[in-house]
Amino acid sequence: MTLSPKFYRDRVCLNVLAGSKENAREIWQAADGHVLVGVLSKNYSSVESAVADMREYAALIDNALSVGLGAGDPNQSAMVSAISAQVQPQHVNQVFTGVATSRALLGQSQTVVNGLISPTGKVGYVNIATGPLSCKQPQGIVPVETAVALLKDLGGSSVKYFPMGGLKAIEEFKAVAKACAEQDFWLEPTGGIDLDNYEAIMQVALDAGVSKVIPHIYSSIIDSATGNTRPQDVAALMTMTRKLLD
Repeated sequence: MTLSPKFYRDRVCLNVLAGSKENAREIWQAADGHVLVGVLSKNYSSVESAVADMREYAALIDNALSVGLGAGDPNQSAMVSAISAQVQPQHVNQVFTGVATSRALLGQSQTVVNGLISPTGKVGYVNIATGPLSCKQPQGIVPVETAVALLKDLGGSSVKYFPMGGLKAIEEFKAVAKACAEQDFWLEPTGGIDLDNYEAIMQVALDAGVSKVIPHIYSSIIDSATGNTRPQDVAALMTMTRKLLD
C-alpha cells in the first residue's frame, strides 16, 4: 500500500467525492494532495468491477482513495470490506458494526477505518446501532466516551459523526470532539457541511484538541449538472483550513 505523506502528516485532511477519474485528479491537485477522494461502493454491481475501477482511481491520486458506502448505507458494509481487502486504500468508511471486519480483511493497521455513530438529540450520547440489522431496531444509545472506546477495541481509527445536519448537532458534536481528543482518536464530521459552516464546525474539533480531523464535504460542493465536485470549492476549503491552522 502506498501511503501519502501529506495525509499522515497533516492535522486536517478533506474528504470529498469524485464524479469521475478526471474529477478525482482535479480534486487531488486542487487540494495539493491534502485530500481523500471518495468513490462509492454503491455505484458498482459487483466487488470485482469496483476493485478494477477503484485501482484506476488510486493510481491517479497517490492512493488517496476513500472507499465509501453511499450515504452511510449499512447494506454496503460487507461490500466495502471486500473491496478494501483487495484495493488496500488509505481510507475506509464503515458502519459501527463493520469496523472489525474491515480491519481484519485489510490485514494491516495503517489504513484509516472509520465507524459511523449518529446524533441522538442528547449531548454526550450517540447512537451506535448503524449496522444493517441494528439500524432497524431502537437506537443503541451509549455515552460517547464508551462509543469511542468500543471503536478502538474494534480496530477503528476514527469516529464518523453522521448526519450532523450542518450546525444542527453542534452542541452534541462538541461532546464528541472532546471524547475523541481525550482518547486520542480521530474525528470525521459529516452531513450538511458547506462553505458557510465549514470553519465553525472545524473550529470546534480543533479547539477540543482532536489530533486529526477529516471533514466530509459532499453535496454542497458538487455541480448538479455534471455530478463532479468543483475543484475551485476544494481550493477554497483548503484556504479556509490553512487559516484555521495558522
